[in-house]
Order: sequence, then C-alpha cells, then structure tokens
Amino acid sequence: MKHYESVIIGHITEDINIDHEDNTVHICGGAVLYSSASAHALGHKVAAVTKLSENDSARLAKFTLPQEDIFVRTCEKSTTIRNKYYTADKERRDCVCLSRGTPFTLSDLPDDISGDIYHFAGLIFGDYPDEMLRACAEKGAIAVDVQGFLRHADEKTGEMFFEDWKQKRELLPLISYLKTDAAEAEILTGTSDRAEAAKILHSWGAKEILITHNTEVLAYDGENLYTCPIKARNLSGRTGRGDTTFAAYLTERLHSDVKTALQVATATVSLKMETPGPLQCTRADVEAYISQFYGEGAAQ
Repeated sequence: MKHYESVIIGHITEDINIDHEDNTVHICGGAVLYSSASAHALGHKVAAVTKLSENDSARLAKFTLPQEDIFVRTCEKSTTIRNKYYTADKERRDCVCLSRGTPFTLSDLPDDISGDIYHFAGLIFGDYPDEMLRACAEKGAIAVDVQGFLRHADEKTGEMFFEDWKQKRELLPLISYLKTDAAEAEILTGTSDRAEAAKILHSWGAKEILITHNTEVLAYDGENLYTCPIKARNLSGRTGRGDTTFAAYLTERLHSDVKTALQVATATVSLKMETPGPLQCTRADVEAYISQFYGEGAAQ
C-alpha cells in the first residue's frame, strides 16, 4: 500500500482563456493540476487521480508530479472549458463547458494507495457522487473545493452558472477542510461578510474553512479566525489561485498550526500568481518569498 499525504481527485482540463482584450490562449488547467503542483512544490507527497479520453492523454505532461504518482482512468469524455474574462484582474468572467468529463466513482480510486487527506478538486456539480465523499470520509480527512458542488453546466448550451448546494447541511459534517472563494461563500450562506460566512459554515459542520479573496486568504477553525494578505506583484498567473492556496494549506496543516499553514499557503499563491501555469518552484523559493515580503506576523 502506497501512502500519500493527500490524494487529489479531479479532471485535468483544456482551458480556452480569452482575456479582456480578446487575446485567446489554450492551456491545460483544472484544480487537480494546480493543486498537485502546489503541494508538490512545497515538498509534500501527493497523488493525482484524474480521468481522460485517450485522445487527450497529452494533457498529462502538464503535471509536475512524478509519473508514478499520477493515476489515470480512461473515460469517454474529458473536460474542456472556455473562459471569457472581462477585467484585467480576471475577477469577472463567463464560462462555457464545451465538453463534460465523465464523472468519478469510488472505483476510480486505486486499491493500493491511501491518503491522510482525500481532496475533491472538482470543477462542475456532478463530478462526484455523494457516496464517494461518504466512503472517503471513512478512509481519511475530507477536503472539498466547493466550486465542484456549486458550479453547474447547462446540458444544452454548456453555459456555467452557480447555485446553492442542496446537500450542504447533510455533507458538510463530513468535511474536515472546506475551501470557497468570497462569491461562493455568499451563495452558500447569504452573507458577503467573509468572517461571518466562515462561522456559519463551521456551525453547519465543516471543521476548517478557507475563503480566498483577491486581497487576502481567511482561515477559521471554529475557535480562531486568521487572515493573511496576498502580495503578488502581478496577476499574470491568476488562474489557479484558489487551487494553489488550498492544496498548500491542506498539506501544511498536517505538520503546522492554522496560522503557520495559512501564511505558507498565501505566500505560495502570491508567488504562483506572478507566473502563468501550475507552480514550479521549491520550498526554499517560497520561504525566501516569505522572508522578503511577509516578515513576522503576516497572518493575523
């Protein structure tokens, strides 16, 4: 049995990104790609479990993980998403799902691996059946990026939209680590106050809450609430912000307290946002970034 700190489950995509000046770039994306790169860069042992059509196997070359830690299930369809950004900071966008990846099932998890954390790095509602979360909760801690449970794709047009998670009260108690962005937190709780949203989500059962924003990252464990500022010097690598943050936080939390993990995760994503694509650096690079831009007491 091969053991990992985190087993990250999600689709690797082809993203067709159109910026606010109508420049188009085709890149590989998906939470599983950015998340695995982040944790791996920090020196953590993680696995990526993904599903792809045979015709799209070239996407696998974009992973930064060792090949032995990438577990691929062949399926009928891969995920392809077109993103149209309307502002330079990429905070406002429209998304269309051009091809929907075949959903995961519990049988997609290899029998010969285990993890401290099972990280559901989803993209679209329906990527995972509820019973898969329940089963993995018996194996280890569950981490959920709520995007994969709020974002829907219209079956006819592919247009993507967000709506509340009907099963949230039932499934949140299974979740050790829950990640949302500010907009998703408001959809779930009805409040734009991120601190209040984190407290509500915790009261509904999630053990630790991470909420990303373009200015900072917030963490709440039911007792203390911490924030840490994002200090990226440019936004050329904005895509993958939340995925990078969450995976860094999760794997750091296995060894550190909330405040320390939050600072490392926020520095990691600040560094990543300065370069397009999945993070490629070493832990020493992140530590140097912390030393240069954060100093003491960055997380409050």
